[in-house]
Amino acid sequence: MSNQQGGPALPQERRLVTEIPGPKSRELLARKQAAVPPGIGTTLPVFVTQAGGGVVVDIDGNSLIDFGSGIAVTSVGNAAPRVVERVSKQVADFTHTCFMVTPYESYVEVCEKLNELTPGDHEKRSFLVNSGAEAVENAVKVARLATGRQAVVVFDHGYHGRTLLTMTLTAKNLPYKQGFGPFAPEVYRVPLAYPFRWPTGPENCAEEAAAQAIDAITKQIGATNVAAVVIEPIAGEGGFIEPAKGFLPRIAEFCKDNGIVFIADEVQTGFARTGQLFACEDEGVVPDIIATAKGIAGGLPLAAVTGRADLLDKVHPGGLGGTYGGNPLACEAALGVLETIEADDLVGKARRIGEIMLPRLKALQERFDIIGDVRGRGAMIAIELVKPGTKEPNPEAVAEIVRRCHAEGLLVLTAGTYGNVLRFLPPLVIPEHLLEEGLGILEKALSA
Repeated sequence: MSNQQGGPALPQERRLVTEIPGPKSRELLARKQAAVPPGIGTTLPVFVTQAGGGVVVDIDGNSLIDFGSGIAVTSVGNAAPRVVERVSKQVADFTHTCFMVTPYESYVEVCEKLNELTPGDHEKRSFLVNSGAEAVENAVKVARLATGRQAVVVFDHGYHGRTLLTMTLTAKNLPYKQGFGPFAPEVYRVPLAYPFRWPTGPENCAEEAAAQAIDAITKQIGATNVAAVVIEPIAGEGGFIEPAKGFLPRIAEFCKDNGIVFIADEVQTGFARTGQLFACEDEGVVPDIIATAKGIAGGLPLAAVTGRADLLDKVHPGGLGGTYGGNPLACEAALGVLETIEADDLVGKARRIGEIMLPRLKALQERFDIIGDVRGRGAMIAIELVKPGTKEPNPEAVAEIVRRCHAEGLLVLTAGTYGNVLRFLPPLVIPEHLLEEGLGILEKALSA
């Protein structure tokens, strides 16, 4: 095993010196199984010692191509230099005071940046929390208080977290909800515009799905009872479903007309991932509140709620917060991430990843009839696998392809309500030769 530190200076190569996982990783896996409950799953049990650029290096010395980015977290790369520099300085100065006790400038600076960068030119406020679920939950709290209403509307295939409220907001039962009820009240689910699976075809999807959703809200809940509509601009865990064009603007317009707070859950889509800084910019949608996390701080725990000042200013002092929210190390990391996105044009690099991946994957779709759909934007791409000649989900094929990719040193992730989607979230700094090599491994797995 090399003493090389992580970060972009790591050799950007796939290198297999043992089977995957190797003997040292298997030893650690046995320790994990004895110490950690099985509810904490593991996609690929290689124990990482360094990572950076487009690779992760495990304790056995294997270097794997990273198509996961820690689930869209290390978009700027692991141990990104600007992040490391800022965090290293901060950890030597102080690690914590609690912003609600004695504040510090970096928290304010992160909030100023979020107010500036998120969609819309209206006056905004931001506050910082620890996780995406916490951000979504706080966004709903703000909406309920500001509107005086209780109902919250979410969508089929949505994923919003694992807390009681966000687990309730989430659509998929297994593994997220099974056995954990009863769930939070006043949460209602309506159809999502899922082009590949829309019964009358993708050309009718946006109009019909929006009409069905609005009809359900109006007739079954009552628009005047709805505090918030919460939606991912691209459904993440649900399978990287990009709603049909026109759907999001129509839902946002309905919210505006009825005094409903439109909350965009950009936890997975935010911070350059989709080839725009935020995914809702694609159709010019301006959320009332936007929840962000994952890619915000290069791997340190941080999330944010940013929204209209007139909404957030209604919350009484002490109504928002948390001991660790906006920890100074995470704030410095976030400032390093934002500097890196701008300085290295990671929005452009995300678009370039999409330009490489989408044509290759669509060519594979022509060859392999188990690929039912290829979709996504920027560096948030997926293929949905089906039984040949049908749209019946094929999770067995996904499991086998993942097994083969992992054995060959390509880290890939799954998703989808039906467990039949392969999702690709490479770091935005991945070298193009690793991107091409990873796609070659995927092609080999499909051929097998």
